Amino acid sequence: MGEMSGRVFVVTGASGGIGKETAKGLARTGATVVLLVRSHERGEAARGEIVRDVPGADVQLVLADLSVQAEVRRAAAEIIARFPRVDALVNNAASFAWKRTPTPDGIEVQWAVNHLAPFLLTNLLLDRLKESAPSRVVSMSSGAHKGGRMDWDDLQMERGRYSGLGMYARTKLANLLFTRELARRTRGTGVTATAMHPGVVATDLLLKSFPPIRLFRRWMRTPEEGAATTVYLATSPEVAEASGEYFIDRRPATPTAAAMDGDAARRLWELSARMVGIEDRAS
Repeated sequence: MGEMSGRVFVVTGASGGIGKETAKGLARTGATVVLLVRSHERGEAARGEIVRDVPGADVQLVLADLSVQAEVRRAAAEIIARFPRVDALVNNAASFAWKRTPTPDGIEVQWAVNHLAPFLLTNLLLDRLKESAPSRVVSMSSGAHKGGRMDWDDLQMERGRYSGLGMYARTKLANLLFTRELARRTRGTGVTATAMHPGVVATDLLLKSFPPIRLFRRWMRTPEEGAATTVYLATSPEVAEASGEYFIDRRPATPTAAAMDGDAARRLWELSARMVGIEDRAS
């Protein structure tokens, strides 16, 4: 039995890349790991690989298309019904699109998957996280947040020219603002919130979105290397009290001034709550 036996970790986007390696690293601790994935086939393949590499691992699947809010809600309800505790939620899943693509809910897909989905899922699981405290929320951001800017009048780039890179950077900035505000709202509850940049990692998301970058693959990090800081933030006693912070290579880092704007963080939270239809219970 590992040192985390009896604990439950939920990892989104865990069928491949950094998410799968994060789940594998967490499985090695002896915890139950819940893979929240869109594809049953890919999810089962990931689960099988983890169990082969970590004999005896308890790896469970929950299916959801995170671009659809109803599925996020159904997945959260399933997690609450199936698991008596949630010790850490790792918001890893991400999407990228060169062209503006609306989801079934009519929301730009990167905004829906990269920001609103983790915002909604975290809020829906927050009571369970508090019941399981000390517990943690770890969100995957990126150094790309440095190019992000919040256009409060057009958050989803519905007007003017759409920029896939600009939208991605905006969502990564949103991840940091979300983490900052979540940390503020959960202060004193035993729930901590951190975010991280995994480095430039050779994932399918990156390689398929930017084919020319394959030429530089030999200098990029592996998904396992990219997952190291995520696993550290979810499990290490060294960061048990860390909240509202941004990490690179297991060390606290300073994001842009825009990512540390408390007023912007509160404003984004309030707007996001309206966009997903949840009650803003604290301010």
